[in-house]
Amino acid sequence: MLETTAKVERYKNYKDSEIEWLGQIPKHWKIESFKHILTERNEKNTPIKTKEILSLSIDKGVTLYAEKTTNLDRFKDDFSKYKLAHKGDLVFNSMNMIVGAVGVSDYFGCVSPVYYTYYGESNEDWSTKFYEYLFRSKIVQGVLYSLGKGLMAIDRGDGKYNTLRLKVSRDDLRSMKLPLPPVQELTKIVQFLNNKTTKIDDAITIKEQQINLLKERKQILIHKAVTRGLDDNVTLKDSGVEWIGEIPEHWEVKRFRYVFNLGKGLTITKENLRDEGVFCVNYGEIHSKYGFEVDTNIHKLKCVEEDYLESNPKALISNGDFVFADTSEDIEGSGNFTYLKSENKIFAGYHTVVAKPKFEIESRFFAYIFESESFRNQIRTKVKGVKVYSITQSILKEPTVWFPLLKEQKEIVDYLDLGTQKIETAISLKQQEIAKLKEYKISLINGVVTGKVKVC
Repeated sequence: MLETTAKVERYKNYKDSEIEWLGQIPKHWKIESFKHILTERNEKNTPIKTKEILSLSIDKGVTLYAEKTTNLDRFKDDFSKYKLAHKGDLVFNSMNMIVGAVGVSDYFGCVSPVYYTYYGESNEDWSTKFYEYLFRSKIVQGVLYSLGKGLMAIDRGDGKYNTLRLKVSRDDLRSMKLPLPPVQELTKIVQFLNNKTTKIDDAITIKEQQINLLKERKQILIHKAVTRGLDDNVTLKDSGVEWIGEIPEHWEVKRFRYVFNLGKGLTITKENLRDEGVFCVNYGEIHSKYGFEVDTNIHKLKCVEEDYLESNPKALISNGDFVFADTSEDIEGSGNFTYLKSENKIFAGYHTVVAKPKFEIESRFFAYIFESESFRNQIRTKVKGVKVYSITQSILKEPTVWFPLLKEQKEIVDYLDLGTQKIETAISLKQQEIAKLKEYKISLINGVVTGKVKVC
């Protein structure tokens, strides 16, 4: 386990930086305007000197947009108006630097005109990397946010945002007062952070791999239980569906449309949602918050006005009914659903398809089926789209579902609830460990680059 609670060593003498967000700094450090620390590179790609486009990823820093690009028509702007960035340059996306779109380039290439590029005194200069750490630190991102001008983040209602375009002007960036350690110390700081953050990132990667293995184990557990049952000696038959394979001989096999009646959710937008009224679950919440099941006694849902009870009663769902998101941004999310585990009737909201059982079933058993790859793959082969994949009622009518008698459905549910809960607990613990590592990384970088922590 990576040590995240090491004793913090501080410098012996500090002084007031006279910068509110920075506070005290080591006495021998200086304060300089950014324009006096690194030199801006404003070199145009004219005539065209490179066909490699560089872009900025919040997670990975500077990346190659297209290696050895030859199709210049794919770019909207005049390619010759792009600016050059050299290996070792510190590159900023002026529109997204407030959320960490800053990085030192490992490449020679050209960048969008909205990017800023800066370089140090030599190729061996570690200062660009030091200021990458500084500008990607949360404390400086807060300062950049206060300087940003433009569009704000728009909440989509599913835990994501459509846009966050707050541009930081060149003048504001150049005028920022920043800490400047002595060159030798700065170099050692960068070396320390490179080593430490690599170890943290490696530890996070290992835990993410462990989570993926646990998720695979969960899928295997679900698949075996919902396709073979709990009796290893049961006689099997061919289901007739490639994705499903063999199932117990006494189980039924039906098309989705013969088990469920389909309908649609409310034709509303986010603006129709309220804090009070009748609960409503929307496609964004299915994708990000309440997939598999939603319980009004636990989960916090938005509401719609009670007028919809009279105007759209068919969009109401009851305990055991299913709601599918009718669009997904990726093929993996096609078929995402939730079922209502509550006696309170609620509305299916925008971008949803309602599925109500035609006869008595154990809805949780079918939820496990809908969670399985055997069912999902039937949908994924039918959906169409590029950036958005649509899951229509016509598509949902066709998949094959399979099931035993009600008593056996409940027995399988009890078995899967116990087994999957153990796996989910293990996943949750790994996620908590990852969160702690990320917090430690943020805290470490903040402390080191502002002089609150001494590492050399």
